[in-house]
Amino acid sequence: MTVALPKVALIAGPTASGKSALALALAEKHDGTIINADSMQVYADLRILTARPSHEEEARVPHRLFGHIDGAEASSAARWATEARGAIHEAHAAGRLPILVGGTGLYMRTLLDGIAPVPEIEPHIRAEVRATPVADAHAQLARLDPHGATRLGINDSARVARALEVVRSTGRPLHEWQNERTGGIGREISLAAMILLPDRDWLGERIDRRFAWMADAASGEVAALLARADIPADAPVLRAIGVAELGPMLRGEIDSQKAIATGSLVTRQYAKRQYTWFRRQPPPLWHRTGEIETNALVHYFETKCLI
Repeated sequence: MTVALPKVALIAGPTASGKSALALALAEKHDGTIINADSMQVYADLRILTARPSHEEEARVPHRLFGHIDGAEASSAARWATEARGAIHEAHAAGRLPILVGGTGLYMRTLLDGIAPVPEIEPHIRAEVRATPVADAHAQLARLDPHGATRLGINDSARVARALEVVRSTGRPLHEWQNERTGGIGREISLAAMILLPDRDWLGERIDRRFAWMADAASGEVAALLARADIPADAPVLRAIGVAELGPMLRGEIDSQKAIATGSLVTRQYAKRQYTWFRRQPPPLWHRTGEIETNALVHYFETKCLI
């Protein structure tokens, strides 16, 4: 006798594509718990700038993993995947439908496919690698891990450093570790996944309108974040789109028009990268749609994903 696997819904797509509205409507109709899958919405400091659900929306259905990490901390795909697994189990135990929603593909892949069990990097090796110019690091990588070096551009400093520190610290290339992924829940659940890929012009106009509003509405939370003395210079929260763009405006270095134009452009570029990733990378069974009307999306999700 075949045992039915527990259902998990997933809504993915680029920023401003309507994911949150669909998740809320679906959760209200199907007793759902909405679980954040966006790498910036985990931080408590930037509700408005990261387009987290409002307090009113959070009161309508259970929400998990939104704004639960202080900006002075660093989240990661591995940490989020562990927390998301717990939130999914919690929803199932309560008889609710877990609904993952977000635009961070790495988080979703880590949860579903697992993560490479790379041991902790020896601190002195990490320090040496991070202090090495990227061209020299790439040359070292070419000697120690030729396969990895050929896959990475010579100027891709972060990924070159990661590959080099792994092979130096563990004696094994990163790609070998990545072939041994563990902890994924993909085979433990029945996944109903939908990717929102609306018309690019529509998406761009929506991004522009939203960032123009954010430039005013989020200025207070950005100012408060930048005023915190305990936030490390390399804190991930500082990489949230809008922090670097609104900071100069708050300091009086540029006017709001310039800040809005820059923020909108950066957001559009990010959405373009997300659009490309979600169009090409997820499995074919993840349904794609260009629909933008929420009620139609709910019906489409129910029909195609068999909720």
